[in-house]
Amino acid sequence: MNAVPLADRIAAGDPRAIARAISIIEDEAPGAADLARGIFARTGRAYLLGVTGPPGAGKSTLVDRLVAELRRAGRSIGVIAVDPTSPFTGGAILGDRVRMQAHASDPDVFIRSMATRGHLGGLARATGEAALVLDAAGKDLIIIETVGVGQDEVDIVRTADISIVVMVPGAGDDVQALKAGIMEIADIFAVNKADREGADRTVAAIDSVLALQTFAPGAWRPPVVKTEATTGRGVAELLAEVERFREHARPAAGSRQRVRAEFRLREILQRRFMQHIEHTVLDPGELDGIVDEISARRLDPYSAADMIVRRTLRKYTV
Repeated sequence: MNAVPLADRIAAGDPRAIARAISIIEDEAPGAADLARGIFARTGRAYLLGVTGPPGAGKSTLVDRLVAELRRAGRSIGVIAVDPTSPFTGGAILGDRVRMQAHASDPDVFIRSMATRGHLGGLARATGEAALVLDAAGKDLIIIETVGVGQDEVDIVRTADISIVVMVPGAGDDVQALKAGIMEIADIFAVNKADREGADRTVAAIDSVLALQTFAPGAWRPPVVKTEATTGRGVAELLAEVERFREHARPAAGSRQRVRAEFRLREILQRRFMQHIEHTVLDPGELDGIVDEISARRLDPYSAADMIVRRTLRKYTV
């Protein structure tokens, strides 16, 4: 399939073209880079909303409710649900998409599950590029739900315009709320399953940690919203806080986009550089041999890295 007409079909919102494009990018198939180049100029309009938090917090059900509320407001929505990788197929375990079947027939909602494929940080490697495809397709708002691995899901803050951290009472979250990782990336806290005992205690724990932080005058202080995703209670209030943050952050939107651009560029460079080393600088199988030497303690990784860099430089030094 030619990349140019595919890009045009994406811009027209064709769901099959969107699905095909994401698969090409996710699989790093031939033409993936050309496709990304072809759609990049048509992006930059969508608002990216990240939803993260520990497993079992009800993120998927909350996202389902957010989509329903946003559709009532006439917004066109894309959802990227990052699922664990299946140990059998290597693909996504489609739990998140199964829980969002109520929107399957809505032409203004596109839902895609992506497998982490061993990528750390709570996202799949191609999440950012998949968001570009949905952006080029004209989606107003793109929701990115992380896999739910805990305190190391910090990639979302470098991918989304806003990060919602979902907590749940009665699952050790009073302790988790005191940990630095997720606390530092939250723009909004949602204490989900707020009908459970201990919800107020979880809210108080988060507030107590926030009270210890120093916020500059006029700086955003993350609000804490209680939600019940199964009933929809608190979802409208959560979206109101999203809009309030969006308005507050508007003057600094360019700065956040720059951080996202730098992160994506560095990620692409790292991946391209490693591919170049493996396929151009080193001989076939040589990298595996170097790893074996390091594993056997006959070579240290720093010396190995220096050696590879020197060979790379020599290759292009006249």
